[in-house]
Amino acid sequence: MELHGKTIIVTGASSGIGAAAARLFAAEGANLVLGARRNTELDELAAEIVQGGVGAAVHLSGDVKDEAYALALVELAIERYGALDGAFNNAGIVGDMLPATDMPLAIWNEVIAVNLTSAFLAAKVQIPIMKKQGFGSIVFTSSFVGFSNGGLAGMGAYAATKAGQIGLMRSLASEHAADGIRINALLPGGTITPAGGQGNAAVLDFVASLHPMKRMAEAREIAQAALFLLSDRSSFVTGSPMLADGGISVRLV
Repeated sequence: MELHGKTIIVTGASSGIGAAAARLFAAEGANLVLGARRNTELDELAAEIVQGGVGAAVHLSGDVKDEAYALALVELAIERYGALDGAFNNAGIVGDMLPATDMPLAIWNEVIAVNLTSAFLAAKVQIPIMKKQGFGSIVFTSSFVGFSNGGLAGMGAYAATKAGQIGLMRSLASEHAADGIRINALLPGGTITPAGGQGNAAVLDFVASLHPMKRMAEAREIAQAALFLLSDRSSFVTGSPMLADGGISVRLV
C-alpha cells in the first residue's frame, strides 16, 4: 500500500496512462481526485475504483487550460480528503504532426496551452497548499521527445512543450525543495494508449521498432514509474527527468 491514505490528483484520467495510474494508485490505497474533459469516462472510472473497495475516488471534468479548473481540483481534494499529498499532472495532446513551416499558429497555441501552460497552472495552485502543509510530490508527464536528442520530425510543437515541462519542473524543484515539495517529470517512451496508436497495428509496429526493447510500454508500466515518484520510496528524488522509455532515448543519441 505505497499510497495508503495519500490524496492524489490525476489529470488526463479518462484513458491511457492517466486511467492506468488511477487504477494502480487506488489499489495502493490512495484517495483520488480524477480530472479530464470526458465526464462519462471519469464517472465510470470513479465508480470502478469505489466498487473495488481499496482506494477512494471523486472526479471533476473540465479543461486543464483553465486556471479555475486547476484550482477546483485542489479545492475538491481538500474538501473531500483534507490534504493534497501529490499530483500526477498527466493531461496532454500530441497535436497534428506537421513540419513547423506548415503548422498553423492555432495548432501550435493549442499544443502549448494543453501541455505546457496547463502544467504551469497546475503547479501554481498545487504548490501553495503543499507549502502550507510542508509536504507534497508533483509529477509532470513529459516525454523522451523533449529530452536529449529525442526530437522526431513533425513533432516540433509537442517536443517544445515537453522540453518546456522539464525546464519548468527543474526550476520549481529548486525553488521548493526546502519547502518539503518534490517535483519531478516522468518521460515515457512509446506507450499503447488511444493517443499512442492503439488499434492501429502499423503504427504500433513502427513505434515498437524504434525502441531497443522492440516493444511499446503498457500504460500500467508507466503508471508504476509514476507511483514510485509519488510514493515515499522516492523521498530523496527531486528535479529529475525520469526516463521510462524502453531505451529509445539511448538509441536516438
